[in-house]
Amino acid sequence: MREIEWPPRTGAFELRLEDPGYPPQLRATASPPKVLRGFGDPESLMQGVAVIGARKATPYGIRCAQLFAGWAGAAGYTVVSGAAVGCDTAAHRAALDAGGRSVAVLGCGADVSYPRDSGPLLARIAASGAVISELEWGYPPAKWTFRARNRIIAGLTKALLVVEAGLGSGTFITADFALDAGREVMVVPGSIFAPECTGSNRLLSQGAIPVSDISEMRAVLENQLGSPTRDSVVEMLARGNDPVLAAVRTNPSRPDDLARELGLDIIEVARRIGALEGEGMITRYRDGRYGAC
Repeated sequence: MREIEWPPRTGAFELRLEDPGYPPQLRATASPPKVLRGFGDPESLMQGVAVIGARKATPYGIRCAQLFAGWAGAAGYTVVSGAAVGCDTAAHRAALDAGGRSVAVLGCGADVSYPRDSGPLLARIAASGAVISELEWGYPPAKWTFRARNRIIAGLTKALLVVEAGLGSGTFITADFALDAGREVMVVPGSIFAPECTGSNRLLSQGAIPVSDISEMRAVLENQLGSPTRDSVVEMLARGNDPVLAAVRTNPSRPDDLARELGLDIIEVARRIGALEGEGMITRYRDGRYGAC
């Protein structure tokens, strides 16, 4: 298999603060970047939900990132994260595997592969969304660049979900930026015995919105971002992706719940479920939900 090239030879863009295509929600923050450099589709920066978490992630954090980012991607929301190892990369991959779009905000030049083996993932992200940075092309990663990167993640989105965070971590700092920018901050509750969750639980005690299932996340996103699902489903089908299959693989659901989440007619969903079941792609569980075989 041919190795995916990063950075790509085409598709680079630069957006300046005064440009009409600059994301308005980011422009409205206290310290917006003067320039955004990147690869992919600049229009993917217009709305989204951030899904972030610990670099030294636990299996719980990874699973939560996959669950919520996978559902958001299948439902048509752009998933934004920082492309770091751990929860961030799990969120990016889950959104892409669900047929959705993702945006990666880097703490180095947008053309730099960091971590070193991240080139294939960054190429996938740029193919459906965008990979961006405020730093000059070729700028190497440094400790200060990631803190600066975090304010962009917070400002670029209208809602942010923390799946796992320790106190003082970059994830915790990103949540602080989001609160300062007036964004909705959602948090997945964690174990009181796990140091990786102390930051998450602290955010909850400070008033963040607890999210323990898809319905709670959906309510926040529909309030903040509306329901872009129908147009997004059409786009996903045009790209050869099946949002019904992606959704039930991410979160086993009943047909009526699935139709509501995807913004589709129940008859349309029932027909697609029947076809997928006949093809052996999904199965019906005893409780009436459909999911992976």
